[in-house]
Amino acid sequence: MATRGAGGGLTAAASFAAAACALLAAPSAGAQVLGSDAAACNGGQGPAIRATITGLKDTKGSLKLELYPANEEDFLAGDDDLARRGKPFRRVGVGVPAGGTAIVCIRVPQPGRWALFAGHDRDGKPKFNFWSDGAGFPSARKIGRSRPKLEDALIDVGPGVTHTTIRMQYLRGLGGFSPAS
Repeated sequence: MATRGAGGGLTAAASFAAAACALLAAPSAGAQVLGSDAAACNGGQGPAIRATITGLKDTKGSLKLELYPANEEDFLAGDDDLARRGKPFRRVGVGVPAGGTAIVCIRVPQPGRWALFAGHDRDGKPKFNFWSDGAGFPSARKIGRSRPKLEDALIDVGPGVTHTTIRMQYLRGLGGFSPAS
């Protein structure tokens, strides 16, 4: 409940607290966009995806965004396999920022429907480690214990910069993958 002053308005302390909460809840509009494709998002030169990655468990390791064709056969397939079959695939990797939220940009070959995966590689090994690494998709649906579903990764990208938020999930006991907090 906010504290009201004599005239019915918020007191200076209550106004300051509300402003501080708003600043902590979301990255600022001027927050640094990370990744080798950052210029595409900063200049509004799409097609590109500007992903705000939240819910990071810690600042260990690195983050990656991977873009796949939006079909079951290609979703989460190996990049060598996709290249051999002439399928589009992109990966952008960045270090984990100290602030706990990362904004990462990835260029998209053309507007349309794509599948987007965010990974938090906490152990520094090239293969996904089910026990320590994190995963996230544009859908906020809990991953649980099953293989991630294509429908959770789908994102429609226009000719400009498409914004999305991805909340990372980590293995949490018998329930499988879910948000860390």
